[in-house]
Formats: sequence, structure tokens, C-alpha cells
Amino acid sequence: MIAVIELGGNQFIVKEGDIIDVKKLALEVNDKSSTEALLISDEDGKETKVGTPIVAGSKVAFTVLEQYKGEKIRVFKMKSKKRYSKNVGFRPHLTKIEITKVA
Repeated sequence: MIAVIELGGNQFIVKEGDIIDVKKLALEVNDKSSTEALLISDEDGKETKVGTPIVAGSKVAFTVLEQYKGEKIRVFKMKSKKRYSKNVGFRPHLTKIEITKVA
């Protein structure tokens, strides 16, 4: 089964066993949680359920593997001929999760 879920304002296409990085969730390492799916389909795409906005009775279970900081992202702003430049960097807080069950 393939599902489309929404976590942290972003949508992800997932299936059982996938490991994905999402924006930081307020969960501890090894916590188990679940969310509802926006769309569920089988591997072939022959049977598809589309939610309005979520599929009733759907559940995507996941386990938190790690809480970490991502790679540094540089943001550079410059206005030509005005002697203005600004260089800012930050490291986003991320959560690595493993999809355990799609139903």
C-alpha cells in the first residue's frame, strides 16, 4: 500500500518500511505515533481512495528513529550597486521516522 501523508506542513508519499526526514515533531526517540492519510492506493494504482481531506478509517503508523539537526543552509542577499549584502546560515531541526504500517 502507498499513502500520501501530511506532517509538518509537507506532504510525503510513503509505503511500509520507508525512512523519511520531516520537520521536527514533538516526540521522543522510539516513540510510536500515527497519522491519517490523504490518499491511499495499492502498488499498481488500480484501487485508489482519495480523502476529502482525509481518508476515513485510514491510519499510517510510524516510529521516531532520531532527532537531529540537518545540513547548514546558507541564505545570501545582495543588492547590486548599493553595498548591501547579508549572509545568514541556519541548521533546521529534523526528525527521522520509519513508516511501520499503512492501513
